Amino acid sequence: MIRKIIHIDKEKCNGCGMCANACHEGAIDMVNGKAKLVRENFCDGFGDCLPSCPTGAISFEEREAPEYDQEAVRRAQAAKNLENHQEHHQGGCPGSRMAQFRHDGETPAPVNAAKPVSRLAQWPCQLKLVPTKAPFFDGAKLLIAADCTAYAYAGMHEEFMRGRTTIIGCPKLDAVDYTDKLTAIIRDNDIRSVTIIRMEVPCCGGLQRAAEQALRASGKFIPWQVVTISLDGHIMD
Repeated sequence: MIRKIIHIDKEKCNGCGMCANACHEGAIDMVNGKAKLVRENFCDGFGDCLPSCPTGAISFEEREAPEYDQEAVRRAQAAKNLENHQEHHQGGCPGSRMAQFRHDGETPAPVNAAKPVSRLAQWPCQLKLVPTKAPFFDGAKLLIAADCTAYAYAGMHEEFMRGRTTIIGCPKLDAVDYTDKLTAIIRDNDIRSVTIIRMEVPCCGGLQRAAEQALRASGKFIPWQVVTISLDGHIMD
């Protein structure tokens, strides 16, 4: 049948997952870091997911699609509710899942260990607050870091922030597409290199994709790298 159904533009999707959370019917899943309409018969065509999309990647279209199956949706919701009840300690989003790590908090630091020094080189550092052009970007080695990385990885200041201009953000909580701003920062300043540090959770992919797209859109050839931090605070290969 021909009916109204949502369309997700993969190019605009930043992988934040907000539409999947907003879709009460469960029609949308995150696949390879992108939102995808995987159950067309679960989409009622009302568009609860549209307002939640920060990049405007979701629109309506009229095309051939299976009829909305309300009964199948109810069965899926009941199964999901049961799963959540049985595993109430875990969140549905991998980035929200609870986990506890065992660190030896009783072992003191070496006697000759130097007191940690902050390596933050400028203010502001939040991506939503930094200007697109500033003196601290001139000749900078740019560090684009997901908010949680500084808490997860103990060596963040010495190993990554030292000697770099640091900007931070969370694509899920900030609910904004960073691509345009990062493009302007890289294009309009003398950036020497870019390091992207993200957590292993899927929602962090939005930050990485925005930075990669900005590098391409800037028209510059700049050395860059991506470093992924595990939930228990290690650099992943």
